[in-house]
Amino acid sequence: MNPHSGSSAPVLTITTLAERPELAAPMWGMPDNWPDFAVQDPVAVMLMPRVRDELPEYVLVATDAEGAVVARGFSVPFALHAEGRGQLPDRGWDQVLQWAFGDRERGVAPDTVSAIEITVVPGMQGKGLSGRMLAAMRDNARGRGFCEVVAPVRPSAKHLEPATPMSEYAYRVRESDGLPSDPWLRVHVRAGAVIDKVAPASMAVSGSLAQWRAWTGLPFDTAGPVEVPGALVPVACEPEHDRAAYVEPNVWMRHAL
Repeated sequence: MNPHSGSSAPVLTITTLAERPELAAPMWGMPDNWPDFAVQDPVAVMLMPRVRDELPEYVLVATDAEGAVVARGFSVPFALHAEGRGQLPDRGWDQVLQWAFGDRERGVAPDTVSAIEITVVPGMQGKGLSGRMLAAMRDNARGRGFCEVVAPVRPSAKHLEPATPMSEYAYRVRESDGLPSDPWLRVHVRAGAVIDKVAPASMAVSGSLAQWRAWTGLPFDTAGPVEVPGALVPVACEPEHDRAAYVEPNVWMRHAL
């Protein structure tokens, strides 16, 4: 999930894409702050358009007083408690998307909703929209009969500490109130979520060194870890094989409804 949160409260209308299908194009083309490399995840490339097209009742769109799209939220229903599962997956974001569409194709009844993304347009960040979208996502799942929302969360300030292990970062709290130090994790906890576990391989992006240079503007000419703006952990560069790989950890949060 991609987070942005804050304080003041603009006038918003939040609907599902199923209710307002005419918003599909502006929602899909909405500006965002995702790093170029992050949208190269092959699972996202393959399945995110299907969330939009096949699960519009789980896609939320926020419009402002003038009707412009200012935020979007994707979620998917899946069977967490199906045979052989029961635990939230280490492969996090990628795995839950694959489970959701595998269950859909096999006719397996879902029992849980996973958040996939909440994104706010850059000009509206810092106004509390992400928290309102999260609340709407919870309400939407509850209204469809679900008892739990889970979320493979991408902590919003982790990119400032790429060398810190996620297992340490995720559980860091503020002395003042005991809430998570990370702003986006804090929004989830304030909404009633608890941390379940770290998903150590939630998203994976690999490519040639030329691709990584194009995505990041960095030279990618030295073997070893490369710190990339926007990346939560360093990217592993292997010049001898003309490749680099990024495996992103996320944090599984559970929201009882």
